[in-house]
Amino acid sequence: MALEVGTTAPDFTLRNQFGQKVSLSDFRGKKVVVMFYPFAFSSTCIGEMCAIKDRIGDFDNDDTVMVSISCDPTASLKVFAETEGLTHQLLSDFWPHGEVSRAYEAFW
Repeated sequence: MALEVGTTAPDFTLRNQFGQKVSLSDFRGKKVVVMFYPFAFSSTCIGEMCAIKDRIGDFDNDDTVMVSISCDPTASLKVFAETEGLTHQLLSDFWPHGEVSRAYEAFW
């Protein structure tokens, strides 16, 4: 489903890099930036995530929260976050493989 600007995004529940369940509805009342990226540790994704890390204050504050979603398992996301110094939530769309990414038409 391609989402139009202003449309309410479908809820999802995924695990973050710490293995905790995170739902989109957890952030009700806030603006949420949802970023999809293919895989941790790829050179393109490292560049994108480091650029976001440098400007995370623009995206993750009292009114807005940022989450990034990939098809990596949570263990990989934890190491990726630690290695690259990422402080926002990285969510695993690992199983069922790419289900949320497909729903948002962002699956690679």
